Amino acid sequence: MNPATTRAPWRRALVTGGAGFLGSHLCEQLLASGTEVDCADNLVSGSTRNISHLLGGPGFRFVDTDVCAPEASERLPGPYDLVLHFACPASPADYLRLPLQTLDTGSLGTRAMLGVAERDGARFLLASTSEVYGDPLVHPQREDYWGNVNPVGPRSVYDESKRFAEALVTAHAGTLGTDAGIVRLFNTYGPRMRAHDGRAVPTFVCQALAGEPLTVAGDGSQTRSLCYVDDTVDGILLVAASHSVRPVNIGGTDEVTVRDIARRVVELTGSRSTITFVDRPVDDPQRRRPDTSLARELLGWTPRVPWEEGIKQTIAHFAAAQPVREPAPHP
Repeated sequence: MNPATTRAPWRRALVTGGAGFLGSHLCEQLLASGTEVDCADNLVSGSTRNISHLLGGPGFRFVDTDVCAPEASERLPGPYDLVLHFACPASPADYLRLPLQTLDTGSLGTRAMLGVAERDGARFLLASTSEVYGDPLVHPQREDYWGNVNPVGPRSVYDESKRFAEALVTAHAGTLGTDAGIVRLFNTYGPRMRAHDGRAVPTFVCQALAGEPLTVAGDGSQTRSLCYVDDTVDGILLVAASHSVRPVNIGGTDEVTVRDIARRVVELTGSRSTITFVDRPVDDPQRRRPDTSLARELLGWTPRVPWEEGIKQTIAHFAAAQPVREPAPHP
């Protein structure tokens, strides 16, 4: 299934966090496949720049709302066939700046959006994360691995909000019979990422384009499994259409070190930037690679874009972008 060319089974979808990096790509793909989209976002970490090409277009509505607010459900009357709950400060720069809002979105926001799905009889899909595995002691990470997470560390507000949200989705499905699923995303990257959101790829690309040193955490030997945004979106929509209740990993299968990512970015940009090493963040995972056997067997999904090709596309996006100010943080 390629969502861009195959007609989706949904008439109308709600995408929370739809003005964010990944949410905006989901809105775009759903519209391309014939689904009307309500995009809900309070713009704490998202931006209308990401959806400017969709605003005013047929089948698209932007709703400026906080999914945790008591009136959120009333502002999202639907009815919906699909609810994609992708609202959350997902980058380190955001969840470290907004710890309480991050926890609220995983708890209050998830429960509210599950209520919307239950109200309309819609399929619900939670955007979870590889962070639920923490700094894993099992490699690669399968969906039945429980993780190694520090519940009181600086990253815990994000990690535990997603773990709680997964428990909430599971309880909702088991108790009320809600058609609800979970997708665990690994290191998605691509156009529309914010330049200074604390994640490796946009940080390295912007530093290289500016001729600045690339700041690699630790000795750079820690690994990541990058997945280009188009592949991630395809996987998400396949999970949504599958009615699977089990969590499903969606991520790249090529495991590369952070140091090698930085070196390749320098080469692909033609930059004269050097690489410098900085202190490694607390609880930064040493190894990260998903076991995607379930996605392959259940959905026929495998990533198609090699990570270096995706890096080229990401570099082109940042190179073409005019300098813009980051959105001011909400209080």
